Amino acid sequence: MAFPILAHLSFKMLLPMEKKSSSIAIWNSNFPRTTQCKATYKDAKVHSSQTITRRSTSFQPSIWTYDYIQSLNSEYKEELYAVNCRMLREEVRMMLCKMENEVDQLEFIDVLQRLGVAYHFTDEIKNILDNIYNTQTSKSKKNLHATALKFRLLRQHGYDISPDIFICFQDEKDNFKKCYTFDVEGVLSLYESSFHSFEDEAILDEARDFTSKCLKEYNFNQKRSTYISLLINHALELPLHWRIPRWEAVWFVKAYERKQNMNLVLLQFAKMDFNIVQSVYQEELKLASRWWNRIGLGDKLSFARDRLVENFVWTMGTNFKPELEYFREVLTKVNSFITTIDDVYDVHGTLEELELFTKAIERWDLNAMDPLPYYMKICFHALYNFVNEIVFETLKNSGHYITPYLKKSWADLCKAYLIEAKWYHSGYTPTLEEYLENAWISISAPVILTHAYFVIPQSFKMEDLAHLEENPNIIRFSAMILRLANDLGTYKRENETGDIPKSIQCYMNETGANEAEANEHVKSMMFTMWKKMNKEAHDSSFSQSFIDTSINLARMALCMYQHGDGHTVQCPKIQDRIISLIFQPISTRSVI
Repeated sequence: MAFPILAHLSFKMLLPMEKKSSSIAIWNSNFPRTTQCKATYKDAKVHSSQTITRRSTSFQPSIWTYDYIQSLNSEYKEELYAVNCRMLREEVRMMLCKMENEVDQLEFIDVLQRLGVAYHFTDEIKNILDNIYNTQTSKSKKNLHATALKFRLLRQHGYDISPDIFICFQDEKDNFKKCYTFDVEGVLSLYESSFHSFEDEAILDEARDFTSKCLKEYNFNQKRSTYISLLINHALELPLHWRIPRWEAVWFVKAYERKQNMNLVLLQFAKMDFNIVQSVYQEELKLASRWWNRIGLGDKLSFARDRLVENFVWTMGTNFKPELEYFREVLTKVNSFITTIDDVYDVHGTLEELELFTKAIERWDLNAMDPLPYYMKICFHALYNFVNEIVFETLKNSGHYITPYLKKSWADLCKAYLIEAKWYHSGYTPTLEEYLENAWISISAPVILTHAYFVIPQSFKMEDLAHLEENPNIIRFSAMILRLANDLGTYKRENETGDIPKSIQCYMNETGANEAEANEHVKSMMFTMWKKMNKEAHDSSFSQSFIDTSINLARMALCMYQHGDGHTVQCPKIQDRIISLIFQPISTRSVI
């Protein structure tokens, strides 16, 4: 599935996340049609000795075994590397602070971001961007590359900047044809900037359409693989704004090596920093693996997907900074419970059992476990204990009692799962609007982001807590992008193996559109959601850390579902991506 150049289809339907809804979820599972199996007393007390119809599973076991994970050991944990990295960092800091030319500053900040090391220079970058924004010089007015880069970085960092700065690059017919001289660097910069658009910014829609066409033509006519061609191919596959920082860093380090006059010190620093941070991830993954092994859900609920590594990667992609270890610890566990509970509803549970489990989650009381079958008791008890641990830590550290927020998020998720289970068992095909009103919840983003809010280092605000109960737009828009990306990546396999209709099938059923038209419509919806997300990120009262987390969750969806159901299938492309992010350090031979 290709996400990049999305067709301009009209999308006038009122999106469900803009209405109040009580309905929430995750990466959907895939499975064949129903098979018969005999339930034991332990597994189905409520059914006595009846024959129970369950959907069979064909999930691959995890390719990342417990022993393999526990054997991980990186040389970059050694203090020698940390000392060298700090020295390189200070050299880079001096370079950044000495720069005076505006275009040089913007280009250097852009490279820092793409190499994944900008987080070391937050204050310096803010000071430079403040100065550029406040002076508003006209030096770059005739330079498309500089203007577009300035727009992209300022808007990305929350400054008020109008797309009208691009009017001077249009002709009397309001198009960008006169840019095609060919200033390829400027056209590429304009293309990347266009993905930071808000709704009703027609000039950026025109810019995206024009630049995507120009860049395709340029690359088609190129006979050799140049640095700029690498950047163009990369951008056309997926724009920079839609990529997670760590994923981009892995790719860009290798691309930057091929750039003429690249900064060797900066490249050394980026490689060293990536490998040191990767060593932190490996230790975190080892701890998570021991936790997963200890609670035993992978063994006791063997029908469910064992995807601990993938669940960790979702979390790492959502918030990569090395100091956020507790965030990744908690969210990896959240994702693991979501994957398991998703399979309880999609794969193993009977409708009667699922109704009992949903009521138990709503009551949030260990006494509610009594009528549950054995496998559900294990799952509920493990989840209950985990949530209480978070509640205790938060109460101890901040004085806030957060049980109502976490309890509600899990209850909403299970209610959304139950609705889908009822649709499946009754053979019902919902309308697209009806499907989406439930599906933005059943994709699990509200559960993930509600937990994330409480484990991101920040001061809680009462207005945030009030909004959190209603799932604010920053959560809703992230959830919708996650849902639509999931549907685009998984619907073919799920349609073959058996599941409820997803957005593509719902649209086809409702309108009579063919599959290609339905795909384009869903892509158009996703593009609309990105515009809404951009605007909400600009205006939101939440902390920048929480905003970034919400955006990165949407980006992770594109990373995991770009080539299919990467969460479930463990396809080679996703395996390679995970290996490069977690297991395989970047070679430093060429620069040391």
